[in-house]
Amino acid sequence: MKIKILNLLFVSLLLSSCYTEVLVEDSYLDEPATSTESLLQSHDLWYVDITATQGAGEVAFMEYAFTLSFINGTLYANNNLVGIGKTGSGLGIDVGFYESGLGEIQIDHDVYGRYFMDVFMVDHNTLELYDSLSDTSYFLEGYQVNEFDFDFVFYDNLSYFLQEYDAWEKVYTSQEGMLNDFDNENFLSFNTDLFQSSIDAPGTPISNLQWDFEGEYRVYDTAYDEMLKTLTLAYRSSSNDYFELYVINDSTVELYHPSSETVYRFKGRGYREYLKSSDNSVGKKRIKTSNPVMKVERSRK
Repeated sequence: MKIKILNLLFVSLLLSSCYTEVLVEDSYLDEPATSTESLLQSHDLWYVDITATQGAGEVAFMEYAFTLSFINGTLYANNNLVGIGKTGSGLGIDVGFYESGLGEIQIDHDVYGRYFMDVFMVDHNTLELYDSLSDTSYFLEGYQVNEFDFDFVFYDNLSYFLQEYDAWEKVYTSQEGMLNDFDNENFLSFNTDLFQSSIDAPGTPISNLQWDFEGEYRVYDTAYDEMLKTLTLAYRSSSNDYFELYVINDSTVELYHPSSETVYRFKGRGYREYLKSSDNSVGKKRIKTSNPVMKVERSRK
């Protein structure tokens, strides 16, 4: 059962009147207005469980954040997967400031402006932030930074990782493997559901690229290998391509093409940091979804 901080405080104060000798030194109750602040700072970061969101509206900055941190009036967020776990010592970037009151919080976001939200405690490490204007609730799970599984968040959201660069340039093709049409494609770009590809020469500036093909793409989990992700490119003008997807580092991925047994390596160009401008965040909002599951086994040896 969720408890609004105001109600929790009332119960605590009532108990303190009966058991003063036990609670008299409890700083949580000494200053009622700071009880919400104590709760917000009880964990280093709060994971925004976007799949648990309730309501048809939205609070813009919550839709972009993987985690939020409330540190002495400053609001931090991990909005990008590139660098997650390292940026800001794991807390992410400074995106605004906040003031906490009794069971409520006022957030002034650098891009999206001011929000007033009610704060509820669902359990010892789960908060609900409720925006009455949009009638929408967001649920946050609290962690200490040294116990948070950044790798899981990264691999569970690889489609967003692919969207964090304006383009991916092919920088390597293995000598092994049969010739196939994908050999000619040197650039890829990913948005919410669509991808584009280009056969322009390597080294072409992103602004000069001519996108020759487009279609839908999908990142999959696999039924028999929790560490394996796969990628399909559904061209509108030809048949689909299927790849095993491997992340080398924050800016490099490998695509293994099982049908030709060819390995391709792509490097990200034009990093999109979701920071001070909402314009470059188009298409990146997280949605209530999970990766579909493909029943395949790893082909790459």
